[in-house]
Amino acid sequence: MDRKRTVRACHATERPVAALATRHPHGEHIAAHRHARAQLIHALTGVLTVISAEGSWVVPSGRAVWMPEDVEHRIRIAGEVAMRTIYVAPGIRPDLPTGCEVIEVSALLREAIIAATSIPLDYRDGGRDHRIMELILDEIEVAPRLGLHVPLPRNAHLLRLCEWMIAEPAEPVTLDDLAARMHVSGRTVARLFHREVGMSFGDWRRRMCLLLSLPRLASGASILEVSLEHGYLSPSAFSAMFRRSLGVSPTEYLYPPPKRLLLPVASSLAGVEDAEGESNRARALALVLDQHVVEYTVVQAV
Repeated sequence: MDRKRTVRACHATERPVAALATRHPHGEHIAAHRHARAQLIHALTGVLTVISAEGSWVVPSGRAVWMPEDVEHRIRIAGEVAMRTIYVAPGIRPDLPTGCEVIEVSALLREAIIAATSIPLDYRDGGRDHRIMELILDEIEVAPRLGLHVPLPRNAHLLRLCEWMIAEPAEPVTLDDLAARMHVSGRTVARLFHREVGMSFGDWRRRMCLLLSLPRLASGASILEVSLEHGYLSPSAFSAMFRRSLGVSPTEYLYPPPKRLLLPVASSLAGVEDAEGESNRARALALVLDQHVVEYTVVQAV
C-alpha cells in the first residue's frame, strides 16, 4: 500500500475508482465535509455512525455505507476502526445507489476492497487491477440493502423532539408525550410522524434505540449497561428486541463468524486452505479474477 496516499490524491486521479485505508481511534469525530466523488465507507473493525441532514446511518464491521457525491456528512467512531474507503467518480454506473444506503459486504466484496487499497492510483485499463475495481462496482450494485438508518423529519418542531429523544434514549417517551409538547392530538402526531419519516413513532423509536446501541456495544459497554441506557428494564428484554429486529443476538451481530468465499477448484489452489494473511487473500482473489472454471469449492475467508 502507498503510505503517502491521501484523500486528495484519490480525488485527483484520472481513474474512476480509487481506494484508501485509514485507522481511527475510539471516540474520534470526523467533522462535516463533502466529496466530489461518491464513497463506499467500510468498517473492517469497530462501528461508524455517519450523519447527514437526512438522518444517521450506523455501520458495524462487515457492512458499508454508500455516500453519494456532494452530500455533507460527519462521522463518529466507536471502537478501534479500520476504515476502507472506495472513491467512485460520478456517473460511471447507472445502477449504483443514488442515495445513502447501508449495504451488506460479501466475503468477495470485502477481499476486493482490501486488495484495492494496494492498487496504484494510476492503474492500467484492462488489467487485473482494473478488473478488481470493476468487480467492486459489480458487487455494490447487487449488495443487499440494510435498514440501519434513523431518518430525521424536516418539520422543525418534530425534528427538535427527535433530536431530544436521540440524546436521551432512556426517557420513556410516548406518542401522547409528543402530542402534549406539540400542543396537538396524538392522532395528528402519528400522521405527521409517518409522513415525515416513513414509519410509525413506535417503529422509529425502536430503530433509534437499536442503532444507538451498536456504537455503545462496540466501545465495550455491557449488554446490561446498554439495555438500561436505552430504556429497557432487563438485558433479556433488550436482547429479545435486538433479535426480533436483526435476527441475531447483539454479540452475534457485532462479531459474526467469518464469511465464506467461493473459490474456483484448480491445481493452483493447493495449499490455499492452509495459507494465512495477505498471501491467502491475494491468491484467492487472483483465482476469482483470472481463472474461468465451472467447478467450485468453499474456502474459509481469512
